[in-house]
Amino acid sequence: MAKKKSVLVQRVNELEDAVTRMFTGEPPAAAPKKRKKRKAKKAAKASSARGGKKTAKSAKKAKKSRKGGRKAAKKTKRKAKKARR
Repeated sequence: MAKKKSVLVQRVNELEDAVTRMFTGEPPAAAPKKRKKRKAKKAAKASSARGGKKTAKSAKKAKKSRKGGRKAAKKTKRKAKKARR
């Protein structure tokens, strides 16, 4: 499969093409097609949801322990939130 061009390279090529068309008198080129965004697979989402439950449990356990547990609970809570995104 051919390597995808970066957005900058694509834009440069479009502009160069537009300038040459201006001087040669050719009609403007068709608008470039938008890139398709890759969607996350369902399996990956399901596993991350399961992982979120684990971190939530560990956060609860950490909360039950002494003062130091508060910091750990916050950390695991943050990680769980990040994993959900």
